[in-house]
Amino acid sequence: MKMETMELIKTGRKKRRFRGHTATWSLALLAIILCGAMLMLGNTIYPAADVIRVLTGGDVPGASFAVSTIRLPRMLAGLFAGFAFGLAGNTFQTMLRNPLANPNVLGITTGSSAAAVFCIIVLHTSGAIVSAVSVAAGLATVLLIYFLSRGGTFSIGRLILVGIGIQAMLDALISYLLLIGAEQDLPAAFRWLTGSLNGSKMDQLPPLLLAVLLLTPVVLLLSRQLGILELGEQTAASLGVRTDLTRILLIASSVIMLSIATAATGPIAFVAFLAGPIAKRLVGAGFPSVIAAGLVGANLVLAADLIGQFAFTARYPAGVITGILGAPYLIFLLIRMNRKGEL
Repeated sequence: MKMETMELIKTGRKKRRFRGHTATWSLALLAIILCGAMLMLGNTIYPAADVIRVLTGGDVPGASFAVSTIRLPRMLAGLFAGFAFGLAGNTFQTMLRNPLANPNVLGITTGSSAAAVFCIIVLHTSGAIVSAVSVAAGLATVLLIYFLSRGGTFSIGRLILVGIGIQAMLDALISYLLLIGAEQDLPAAFRWLTGSLNGSKMDQLPPLLLAVLLLTPVVLLLSRQLGILELGEQTAASLGVRTDLTRILLIASSVIMLSIATAATGPIAFVAFLAGPIAKRLVGAGFPSVIAAGLVGANLVLAADLIGQFAFTARYPAGVITGILGAPYLIFLLIRMNRKGEL
């Protein structure tokens, strides 16, 4: 009987691993396909052979400029920003054990957005200054939310409520800034707030690429502790997890990635909210969803940008398309949580 139980456990573990690896590699393959489509499609459609020649340093008349100057930065911004949004959202939702506890609802992206709008409308700055200030504001926002919700002991409910309150105040500040802003500054502010890959340039991408490449391993190394934190504060502490230190490292890594991604593309709506639940459904229970969530986020942004460019007579930013997808899911989630008595 004991041997049969052990065999069943081993078989179940193999099945979970097979499903998780299959789902993750499938998401990676889909991301590669979408990246290829981003590079080939546009006003002029270039064959894959021409795109590969351009990427390997060859000169193809017409294609060289379009691919290397316009489409490649746009694709890289979508890939890495989407990955950062997805990974950060999944980290917050898992750590705080609540699907509503994502950076959009907690006001972190709103903090970055408010700082960027302030720079554009009040200081009349652009480019690197806006990016740097928005990153700093995102970090300041999460620190403010964390310390205001700390109290005697850490409380998930208190953190979410404080985050929602901070977000409401920052949304009001953004509305006020848009009301007093000069007419010539408003298009840039609205374009930034919508979340778009338009105007992405290679010289703006190194901070985003470095943040994702350097901080993703940090989250991966802490993924086991992240899974234990999902069991609850007391359980995690009893199993030897240094909860405060682990939480601070996870929050810092996720917020830095999120803020830099927001600075690069604007706050692309609902990607951080959708990526985690989709990834967990795909990989199944008992398999780490960190990389899968990042890949879902990347696929959402890339697909949304392609849909916004080519599916309609007018062209729409990626943030508009993800907002259309995310809003119904948010309503569904709220209804389901209400029925379960979780609200």
